[in-house]
Amino acid sequence: MGRDHSFSERPMSLFDGDEAAPEPIAPDGPAGRLPSYIRDHRRRLRARFMNGGAQAMPDYELLELVLFRAIPRQDVKPLARRLLEAFGDFNRVLSAPAARLGAIQGVGDAVILELKIVEAAAHRLARSRIIDRPVLSGWTALLDYCHTTMAHRETEQFRVLYLDRKNVLIADEEQARGTVDHVPVYPREVVKRALELNASALILVHNHPSGDPTPSEADITMTRSVEDAALALGLTLHDHLIIGKERELSFRADGYL
Repeated sequence: MGRDHSFSERPMSLFDGDEAAPEPIAPDGPAGRLPSYIRDHRRRLRARFMNGGAQAMPDYELLELVLFRAIPRQDVKPLARRLLEAFGDFNRVLSAPAARLGAIQGVGDAVILELKIVEAAAHRLARSRIIDRPVLSGWTALLDYCHTTMAHRETEQFRVLYLDRKNVLIADEEQARGTVDHVPVYPREVVKRALELNASALILVHNHPSGDPTPSEADITMTRSVEDAALALGLTLHDHLIIGKERELSFRADGYL
């Protein structure tokens, strides 16, 4: 029961790099003032966001709004496009590891900080909708939270949601992180933590960085090992969710549990 099980997917490489100097802008007007074309562009984007919300803006413009605070005196549109080209979409930019973000030309500590603040805010907001609430009657909110926190990660993460006797979520804990195709999981540690929290039930959650939530044989074996360990101690394993980029898979709904 205490063996190291792992989830597996196809490998993907990571890389680090040096920070590049920001692109200069042409001076305009007295020292300390932004060029008019940048001022006007920023004013238009902010007005559009306030009037129409995020749905009125493509990813690169929403990303520009975030970058405005980190880079106050230059055109950030080229950097926004470079980030999207590197990571694919707005969500994956926010979720990218700091080392990979820093490898993009023009990204420094201030940019990384702003992106990670926005990411943390999104996670906290999503978590507030499920913590200390009955999980099984708020399943949509739970899935939204799992997608927000895990769907766009580049490496695997294994989380356990611990529930009390009324199926209220009392703890959401990361048990392990891995690579793009492997995360170690120890069934004994999972159920031991449940006893420490006085939990009565649990839900397993992990992500597939490839985007495809189809379970591997390792996923299935691992889930059965945790279920056996839980049953031996009078605990209920409600489900195991695998989070892909666009959709999730439920072991319970798909007949694996």
